[in-house]
Amino acid sequence: MNDMEMARLERIDLAEFLATLTPEQWEQPSLCEGWRVRDVVAHMISYEELGRWGLARRFIKGKLLYANAVGVREFGSLGPGELLRFLNDHLVPSGLTAGFGGMIALVDGTIHHQDIRRPLGMPRQIPADRLLRVLDAAPPNPRLGAWHRIRGLRLCANDIDWSHGSGPEVRGAGEALLLAITGRPSVLGELTGPGQPLLAARIGA
Repeated sequence: MNDMEMARLERIDLAEFLATLTPEQWEQPSLCEGWRVRDVVAHMISYEELGRWGLARRFIKGKLLYANAVGVREFGSLGPGELLRFLNDHLVPSGLTAGFGGMIALVDGTIHHQDIRRPLGMPRQIPADRLLRVLDAAPPNPRLGAWHRIRGLRLCANDIDWSHGSGPEVRGAGEALLLAITGRPSVLGELTGPGQPLLAARIGA
């Protein structure tokens, strides 16, 4: 299965989950600092209809580093129902998120799906093929910043056949490793191994 199809399936799963949330749950904090559930969804869809010039304006307006915040503000007036309808109308990634054959949408969608679910206490098991693909794609992605957190460490998943790097080991479930290497300190307690303290220090826990 290619990245675009996996991204589409991930968005279907997310949309089905979001449809079950109460208005109060849409307002709950996510794992993304300062963003509620609705803000995370707004971010995920905010690049879908941007062409080349629209994307350039977004990056200029946000001075590159804050482009995501600009997108959240631009979609901030939409209510949960409108955000969900927009997502359902864009299950196949387009715009920036279709980049690299859908890989951007797959990585972004899989991580942010967990950013929403975990604080709500509503876990899920990520399909293994998607989790493996995102774990492979995350370390070299400069926008995620994983490379400087995991350099000199060996990451070993204990629930799927995946490992990365060399050095002191950090062990745990693949999903927890993914969230840790992309900067989510709340999962560090789920990881073990001699390399865990160094990873925690680099994340800033």
